[in-house]
Amino acid sequence: MQTNTTTQTNFFDTKVLGHPAGLFVLFFTEMWERFSFYGMRVLLIQFLTMSVIGINTGWGWNVADAGALFATYAMLLYITPIFGGILADKYIGYRWAVVIGSLIMTLGHASMALEGETFMYIGLGCLVIGTGFFKPNMTSILSEMYKSFPEKKDGAYTIFYMGVNAGAFFGMMLCGYLGERVGWHWGFGLAGIFMLLGTLQFWLAKPIFGNIGDVPKEEVRSDKEEVIDTTNMSTDEKDALKRNPFTTIDYILIVITTIIGLMYAFDDVFRIVGNINLFPTQIMGYDGSTVGIVFGLIVFLVLVIWRIARYTRIVRDRMIAVIIFAFFTIFFWMSFEQGATSLVIFARDNTQRILSGNIAFLFKIFNTLLTIIPLILISYVLYLLAKKTYKKALVSNIVLILTFIGVWGAVVWMLDRDWSSHAYQVDYTAVQTPLLNADGTPKLNDDNEPIYHYQPVTDSFVPNANDKVVETSTIISNRSEYAIGSTVNIYEELGTYHILNKETEDKLIANYATQDKKPNIVQAKVTEIKDNQVEITASWFSILNSFFIIAFASLVSKLWDSKYNPPAAIKYGLGLIIMAIGFGVLAYGANGITEGDRVSMMWLVFAYLFHTLGELFSSPVGLSYVSKLVPARMIAFMFGMWYLAIAIGNNLAAKLGGQIEHITEKYSLSTFFLIFTIVPIVAGILVIALNPIMKRLMHGVK
Repeated sequence: MQTNTTTQTNFFDTKVLGHPAGLFVLFFTEMWERFSFYGMRVLLIQFLTMSVIGINTGWGWNVADAGALFATYAMLLYITPIFGGILADKYIGYRWAVVIGSLIMTLGHASMALEGETFMYIGLGCLVIGTGFFKPNMTSILSEMYKSFPEKKDGAYTIFYMGVNAGAFFGMMLCGYLGERVGWHWGFGLAGIFMLLGTLQFWLAKPIFGNIGDVPKEEVRSDKEEVIDTTNMSTDEKDALKRNPFTTIDYILIVITTIIGLMYAFDDVFRIVGNINLFPTQIMGYDGSTVGIVFGLIVFLVLVIWRIARYTRIVRDRMIAVIIFAFFTIFFWMSFEQGATSLVIFARDNTQRILSGNIAFLFKIFNTLLTIIPLILISYVLYLLAKKTYKKALVSNIVLILTFIGVWGAVVWMLDRDWSSHAYQVDYTAVQTPLLNADGTPKLNDDNEPIYHYQPVTDSFVPNANDKVVETSTIISNRSEYAIGSTVNIYEELGTYHILNKETEDKLIANYATQDKKPNIVQAKVTEIKDNQVEITASWFSILNSFFIIAFASLVSKLWDSKYNPPAAIKYGLGLIIMAIGFGVLAYGANGITEGDRVSMMWLVFAYLFHTLGELFSSPVGLSYVSKLVPARMIAFMFGMWYLAIAIGNNLAAKLGGQIEHITEKYSLSTFFLIFTIVPIVAGILVIALNPIMKRLMHGVK
C-alpha cells in the first residue's frame, strides 16, 4: 500500500489550477466524447424525419417511428454501462475500458457518416456498446485519482462536469450547424473525428497517470476487503456489511426480468425495421406487449422486495427511500429528455428561426461571444496543461492541440458563414388562398387582417382559371452575391426558401427523378438587398441547456451550501415543478397555432432556462443518495436499479416525444406540452408531500 500512496503524492505534484494535470486530461477526454455524443444526438431525429427527396435529404420516417428507434438507443445507453463497469473492474481495468469504448464509438460515428440503413444501425449499436465501456470508467478513474484526497473530490467533479457541458455545447453547435447547413454525413463525421482525437490524447497521456486505471491486482482487492473498521459501528451498520448472497430464486427472477426488459427495449426496433413483433399480438384479449411489460414489472418488484426484506429495518427503510426516488426519477427524465426528440422537432418546424434587421445583428454578436469566450477559456486551460505536462506526454499534447485547431477552424468557418451571408428580398408569382379556422372562418393576424397561404406557380403547379394569382415575396439568406433584378431559382424546404445554385438544382432534380416527380422550383426576381438577416439552426437551441448550466451551476451550488439547503425530497420535488414550468411556457406559447405556424424563439429559450434550473435542483439528489443510503453489499444492485430507472425515463421520453405529431393532429400542440407540464407538477407535489416519510426512511442521512 505504500507504493500506492507514493504514486498518489507524486501524481499531485503536477498541478493545473490547484488540481492534478491528470484531471484535465480526463476533462478533455470527456469533453470530446460528449462533443461526439451530443453532436450526433441533435442530428439523429432530424435526419430520420427529413424527406427522402429535397436539398438535405433524410430517411423520411414519421416522428413516431424515429422516436421509437431513439427510445431503444437511449434505454440501452444506461444499461450497457452496468456490464462495462464489471468488465473493467475485474478484467481489463478502467483505462483500457475507456480506450476500447472510445474506439468502438469512433467506429460507430464513422459508420453513421455513411448514412446507409445498415451502416446507421451498426453505428448506433457501436455507440451503445462503446458507451457501456466508456461511461462508468471515466468517473472510476477520477475517483481512484482522489481516493487519498477526498477533500478535493467535490471540486474535481465540478471541473469534470464543466468538461461534460463544454463538449455538449460545442458538439451540438458545430455538428448541428454542419449537418443542417452542409449535409447530415458531415455532422456525423465531425463527431467521429473528435471522438478519435480525444481517444488518442487520452491513451498517449498514460505517463501522467502511472498505474491509475490499470487492472487491480488480487492483493489490492484483498486490501479493499480488509480496510473497513467496524469497531465503532452500530449493529445496523455491521448488518449492512454482511453478505446477502443471491439465491436460486433471485437468479430466476433476474433472468425473467432481463429477458422481458430486452424484449421491451428491442420490440419497436424489430417492428419498424423487420415488421417483427417480439411480444404476442394479444394475450387473453389484451395487447400482448402491455401484458408482457406489466408482468415484467411485477416480477422485478418481487425481486426487489425479496432482497430488501432480508435486511434489518433501518437498512431496509433506506433502500426503500432510494426506490421511491428512483420511481420519481422516471418522471423527471421522461420530461427532461424531450430535448432529444420533440423539442428538436418543435424548434425545426414551429419556431421562428429567421431574424432580420437589428435583431439579427444582435443575435450574431451574442452568438459570436457565446462561442468565442468559452473556447478562449478552455484553450487557456489547454495551454496550462501543456506547460505542465509537455515533458511527460508531448505527443498527447500535440494531438490535443490539433483538436483545438480543428474546433477553432470549425467555429471560425461557422461564424464567417453567418456574418458574410447576404439577405435578399425576392418576388415570385403565387396563388393566394386564405387560411381558415376549424369553424371555416378566416384566420386573422394580430392586426385582424386575413392570413393567406401562397402556393408558388411552377412547372409542376399551374393555377386554375378561378385562382387568385398575385405577386408575393420572401426574404432569403445566401452567401453568394446577386444584383437587384437578377433572376434566381428558389426552393422551399421546411417552410424556408433557399436560392439554388447549379449543383444544388441538379441534385434536387435527380432526387425527385428517383420518385418519378419534379421539384417545385420557383423562378423569382431579386428586388431588394436587405441589411441583415440570419437563420438559426434548429440544433442551436439545444446548446442552451449546457449554457444555462455553466451560467447558474455555481449560484445553485451556493444555495445548497447555505442554511437554505432544503431536504432531498423537497429539492427533488422543486426540480420537477420548475422543469414543468418550462413546458407550461411552451404550452402557452404554442396555444392556437396550426400546421405551418411559427412562434417566437423566446418561448423555447425560456423553456430551456426552466428545464436547466429544474435539472440543477434535481441533480444533487441522484447517485449521491444511492451511495449514502445503500449498504456496501447491495450498492451495485441499487446503482443498477437507479440507472434502469433513468433508462426507462429516457425510453419513455423518446416514445412520447415521437407522438408530437399525432397528439398535435388529434388535439393541439399546446396539449402535447401540457402533458409534460401536468405530470411532473403532480409528481413534484407528491415528492414534497412525502418529505416527512422520506426523512423517517432515511434515518438521519442528509
